[in-house]
Amino acid sequence: MQETIRHYGEALAPFDLKKFNGNIIDPVKLVFDKSVYGYTWEELIQNEIFRQRDKANNNAIGYFHQYIFKYMKDCTVPQAGWDVILDGEKKLPDCGTVHRIYVEMKNKHNTMNSASSAKTYMKMQGQLLRDDDCACLLVEAIAKRSQNITWEVTLDKVKQKHRRIRRVSMDRFYALVTGETDAFYQLCMTLPAYIEQALSREEEIALPKDSVLGELQDLAERENGSLLLALYMLGFSSYLGFQNK
Repeated sequence: MQETIRHYGEALAPFDLKKFNGNIIDPVKLVFDKSVYGYTWEELIQNEIFRQRDKANNNAIGYFHQYIFKYMKDCTVPQAGWDVILDGEKKLPDCGTVHRIYVEMKNKHNTMNSASSAKTYMKMQGQLLRDDDCACLLVEAIAKRSQNITWEVTLDKVKQKHRRIRRVSMDRFYALVTGETDAFYQLCMTLPAYIEQALSREEEIALPKDSVLGELQDLAERENGSLLLALYMLGFSSYLGFQNK
């Protein structure tokens, strides 16, 4: 909990122009956003900063979903390889009892493309070949529905499935780990109180003073250009036609 809040605090660090363009923004998309949605320059920049912060916060929530299992019985959170390993005798639908479960965890059901799904599935197939007393689960925090089902994928245009390779929603995984069917519900209902407790032990998280718009305006003035050109230069400074602007 504390670590997740620290990640949130780090995301609130002020944005300057260098940080804003750390992964090179897409100026063309921002120009479409400004024109179509009628944003002011300030709104456009603030929305992009919010998007970048929100992406960092989503990573922090993924960290929370994984690392909370460090504190649950029979669970291990390895440094690499798998997100969670669950030991002990566990009974799974359609496939009987196993004594170790390997987990890959995702925040949302739609965060994996076909290539990523195939790679994860083949990793699980390899684990089953090495250990015939295990199961492998793709656990989704935000699944389409509550489920513990056989995971079916298409590899080289051929549908593949194995009863010990499964897609499991977070509530079902909590139930499997704890033996309590509503364990995830209980966590969700007590979460606000735990967050408040954790926040009380942290230094006050100050709202940031971002300097991106001011720096863009200064850049536009120095180059005798416009904010539009200054924005384009963040992504296209070495492109033909832009070099000498």
